[in-house]
Amino acid sequence: MRLVIQRVSRAEVRVDGRVVSRIGAGLLVLVGLERGDGEEQVARAARKVASLRVFEDDAGQMNRGLDEIGGEILAVSQFTLAGSMRKGRRPGFDRAMPSEEARPLFERFVDLLRAGGCRVQTGVFGAVMEVELINDGPVTLLWNDPG
Repeated sequence: MRLVIQRVSRAEVRVDGRVVSRIGAGLLVLVGLERGDGEEQVARAARKVASLRVFEDDAGQMNRGLDEIGGEILAVSQFTLAGSMRKGRRPGFDRAMPSEEARPLFERFVDLLRAGGCRVQTGVFGAVMEVELINDGPVTLLWNDPG
């Protein structure tokens, strides 16, 4: 399981030119599920994201969590995160989890975030999306959990 986590001042997702979700300050989380991922990886990732302390306190240190700033999460499924660029000029997606397996795990990830007290918006699973964001910092973190 791979995540790209970006601290944002705002972010939104559009499908066919229409805004389908939007957040203010918080985290944009791009989620790439790989073959072999399961409940354990999803639960571990949700706990990590929900507890991240990447927002600045009064001293300018990253000591605050989402709950302390009233932030939200915009979670977007992105199978291309499972892509490999090791061979040739075109990425290979052999490690990407098939859509019919990835959808319930992505939904479980979102459910676990919500159960942990996070306010979560999502993109549209499987759709071609435009993701617009203002990266705050910039702060971008990578999570790679091979299981």
